[in-house]
Amino acid sequence: MSSPEYLIDGKANASVTVILAHGAGAPMDSPFMETFAKGLAETGLRCVRFEFPYMVDRRVTGSRKPPNRMPIMMETWRAVVRDFDKGPLVIGGKSMGGRVASMLAANLDEDRQSVAGLACLGYPFHPSGKPEKLRLDHFAALRTPTLILQGTRDALGGREEVLGYQLPTCVNLHWLEDGDHSFKPRVKSGRTEPQNWQEAIQALSEFAVGCT
Repeated sequence: MSSPEYLIDGKANASVTVILAHGAGAPMDSPFMETFAKGLAETGLRCVRFEFPYMVDRRVTGSRKPPNRMPIMMETWRAVVRDFDKGPLVIGGKSMGGRVASMLAANLDEDRQSVAGLACLGYPFHPSGKPEKLRLDHFAALRTPTLILQGTRDALGGREEVLGYQLPTCVNLHWLEDGDHSFKPRVKSGRTEPQNWQEAIQALSEFAVGCT
């Protein structure tokens, strides 16, 4: 499988490379992804972004096809890891992108040495409105240090329900106060979206540096 095209922020000689995949509905240059990539670069890290084949096709045809089947997305992730395997990597992404990265991290073999950490930006613990359909089976095999950045009122896994899950000891949760699935708080909370995004960027940067 050929490698995807990349958007890269930060210096090539950075101590850690963070690779982020997009969520199901928005591309790698969405405002969310742009803010996180450039924010991580400002902390001294290198951030790499890429797109799954269905999103690449959407750019060309304008057709809103659904995400690729999981084997295709997993193989795309493997190709990306192979392209950047010369230094410590933290792999992850927004929602679906982070979920696929977590599945790769739980099934690492020859890629294990280069992947030092996993970062999920709004993990989709279950589909919206279907809390009984948990997406956690592969977590039992997860050994990679993991950071999950999660809004406290995320419809795909809010604080009250997630704290009741049995997660591996390698998983650390960082809660963004009153944040939804994209960390956006309500006005009445007194928080702002930029505040939550900046808090998440800082937490992710500190986690990535700690993985080296």
